[in-house]
Amino acid sequence: MKRLLSCEFNFDTVCVELKFSDGTMIAIDTIAVENEVADNMYQRSELDYLIYNDPVAYADLILNGNPEAYLKAVTEYKSLD
Repeated sequence: MKRLLSCEFNFDTVCVELKFSDGTMIAIDTIAVENEVADNMYQRSELDYLIYNDPVAYADLILNGNPEAYLKAVTEYKSLD
């Protein structure tokens, strides 16, 4: 892969799409990611925030980071029990 040309959230496909200068494209299915790594509404909300406000950071987290560790570090979940 070459240089990143664009990264944006596509509302029609519900994917974060990355396009590179060599013509390759990566589409990250955000629903599948949420179903796999988010355990509660707070973690889903954090992922949604990144998707809409910083899709490059979201893509970097999913492709190069550890989303489970990130979500545990940035969200605080308190049971109502």
